[in-house]
Amino acid sequence: MGSNPSDYCFQQIHIDAARNATDDFNPFHDPWKWDSIHDNPFGMPIVLGFQLEALIEHQVTLFREQTGEQALIDNHRLHFANFQFTFADVVRPDEPFHIEIKKTVNRIAEAGQLANRVLVKKNAGLVLVGFQRDSMMPLCMPEADFSHIDGLDAATDRSWIAQDSYFMKRKFMNTGHGKNFLAGSLVDQHHYFDELEERVRFPAMFPVALTSCALMEKAWQEGYAFESNPLVYTSHLISVDRRELGRLKSNDRLHLLVSGPESVPPGMGLGKPGFRQQLYRCFGITPANRILYRAEMAVAALDDILQSSARTGKP
Repeated sequence: MGSNPSDYCFQQIHIDAARNATDDFNPFHDPWKWDSIHDNPFGMPIVLGFQLEALIEHQVTLFREQTGEQALIDNHRLHFANFQFTFADVVRPDEPFHIEIKKTVNRIAEAGQLANRVLVKKNAGLVLVGFQRDSMMPLCMPEADFSHIDGLDAATDRSWIAQDSYFMKRKFMNTGHGKNFLAGSLVDQHHYFDELEERVRFPAMFPVALTSCALMEKAWQEGYAFESNPLVYTSHLISVDRRELGRLKSNDRLHLLVSGPESVPPGMGLGKPGFRQQLYRCFGITPANRILYRAEMAVAALDDILQSSARTGKP
């Protein structure tokens, strides 16, 4: 059996804490700007996707601790935490929802993986579906390598590097921001940070959540019109190296690299979205040029999603 679902509910103060901790200035989350978004169907600000994913990450961790499965990650050197999520709807402030974590599937012997299927639901239906998998090797872009790129520390913030292949945004890890992100994600910070116990353990989703800031700054620099042609996340595929995550301390420098977008044509058939998507390839690089996380972020124009929903009758 999986976990028994229990209700959660975000308030606007939680959204503000999470977006401020990650410098996410997307107007979808802003109580002053959400209604300036063209044809916004949501009626109010919405919860950050990464905020919801951080709560999922924590709940999966607690689930595995309760079942005694967390030790398998260390014993079998499952160094990579992988998250694969597809968004079906949004969560609004004061809107109850619950998380269902299915029974862990142990495929360590044949595939080197431990996996849990995750569902997020509210009264109106499905919000998110996906998996958290722990593996020996990254499941997202395993071939990526940045050891040959020099000069990241000297590169200008918000500049293009590697022959203009990547937009680079520089961030600094901060325990205060990490705590606020957790509080905004309805997660007790004590599990990750405690000065008296000398515990500093950033959750995997916190540095990944900084990607939204990098994506927004790239788009802002390119003159993108956020309010007249809004984009929303449709899916995330993320791999985080737990070894690098465990080395992070407050004030450590992190280089966020973004490439794209790459066009993803509409799909056909069951479970395939009938609207165009854009794919961004994103990385978090440590000062030693090691990859902390790698992520494929898919987005789509809100207008395309609404038109597709009108044609198919599906949300």
